[in-house]
Amino acid sequence: MTGGQFNSDPIPAPNEAATAALSQAEFELFAELGRPRHVEAGQVLFRRGELGTTMFVVARGAIDLDFGDDLVTKRLGPREFFGELGLLIGDHARSADAIVAGPGLLIELRHEEFQRLVDRNAGLVCHFLRRAIMRVVLNEQGLIRRLRRRNQDLEAALDSLYATTHQLNQTEELIRTDELTGLYNRRGLTLHLQEARALGMPQTLGLVLVDCDRFKQVNDDHGHLAGDRVLQSVANIMRSVAGPDDIACRLGGDEFCLLVSAGHAHDVMRFAEFIVATTQNLMLMPQSPPTICPVSVGACMVDPRADWNDWYARADEALYQAKRKGGNRVHWQDAALEPV
Repeated sequence: MTGGQFNSDPIPAPNEAATAALSQAEFELFAELGRPRHVEAGQVLFRRGELGTTMFVVARGAIDLDFGDDLVTKRLGPREFFGELGLLIGDHARSADAIVAGPGLLIELRHEEFQRLVDRNAGLVCHFLRRAIMRVVLNEQGLIRRLRRRNQDLEAALDSLYATTHQLNQTEELIRTDELTGLYNRRGLTLHLQEARALGMPQTLGLVLVDCDRFKQVNDDHGHLAGDRVLQSVANIMRSVAGPDDIACRLGGDEFCLLVSAGHAHDVMRFAEFIVATTQNLMLMPQSPPTICPVSVGACMVDPRADWNDWYARADEALYQAKRKGGNRVHWQDAALEPV
């Protein structure tokens, strides 16, 4: 153009209907009627979200369009245009930051320049508008595809996170649970007590310690499979008597415990007596091989401020007394309540 001011760097002729590059004829017309604007590296032409009414064409240099939100930055070169929606619609919110990549020259078109374009060559401008509209449609379709892929990736990540969380929960449950009986194991009881202390322990607690009588004889006479069934039967009794705030646990071997939230010693004794009475009633039923055995039970109130070892020692003393008296009974470790 005049004085060679708007000669653009050479680029291949556009082949696609929706290309962002002007044809040579379009560029020459836009350059003739548009306003030249020299720009320097790092210069911000507009920010995403700002309202604009101006379109730009790159004559020399390059412009980076940053769409944000982890979308790929797009670099525009000679004869490529941007900001056309601001010109065509008016006060259109910019969809990207437009930043100058290096020293260059732009052609700036506002409403008055665009009207002169239409007056000069309406057919060429009409062809440009069709391509510009097609470009907008394709860009929107591309954005929709990217958003769908992002949603799919997010859904896949959430599914993976859910599966991992589920696996961790299952793993934690396995760590806490006795495999044979399904009750808490000793580790599960310890973790429960740690969590309960952190949240606040009940003011009054009772501990029931249960040990199978002559369990070794069951294993010796009938095998370990029969012994396992006996342990499962005892566990079922413990599970049936435990309330929603109580913890039934297999401490190991043929020893079980029940930690109950109870206000009075008589409440704890009802738990202990139910366990013994249930095993006694089941013993009256014909069994071959045995599915239950007598149990000895030690019961006591415990101080929530004391640790597990103190609780266990007190209940274990009561259990020892029940065993010493022949088993198949409950012993209460408290002078305020006569031993049973």
